[in-house]
Amino acid sequence: MGGVVGVGTDLVDTSRLAAALRRRPAMSSRIFSAAELEVLAAGQSSAARDRSAAVRFAAKEAVMKALGVGLGAVSLRDIEIVGGRGSAPTVRLSGRAAELAAELETDEVVISMTHEGDLASAVAIASRRCGCAQS
Repeated sequence: MGGVVGVGTDLVDTSRLAAALRRRPAMSSRIFSAAELEVLAAGQSSAARDRSAAVRFAAKEAVMKALGVGLGAVSLRDIEIVGGRGSAPTVRLSGRAAELAAELETDEVVISMTHEGDLASAVAIASRRCGCAQS
């Protein structure tokens, strides 16, 4: 049997997350992978960087919800948001997040991210292939 394993959504207040990251600089390395930190640092204005960080954070939380867990069940660094800024974002799972996806027989997690004003939002859908014979 195939289909949707779970759906998750999240909404983040961009300025609130930005303020938290400024107060606690080490927090960024607990949330974002090295590759994500490079993307965030790459030639963006402060406002654009804040929006990008918030929408990636929202995507990570949406992925956790799609996998049926909440904050703290997996490391945020185990959910990496790849691409974006001109290409469709994709999700790369590692560590406990990848183990959880395997336990759920999840083949794919797709995401959609957006931001408007001071809000960043993401939706994630975890799915599995049906294994049906093709005719």
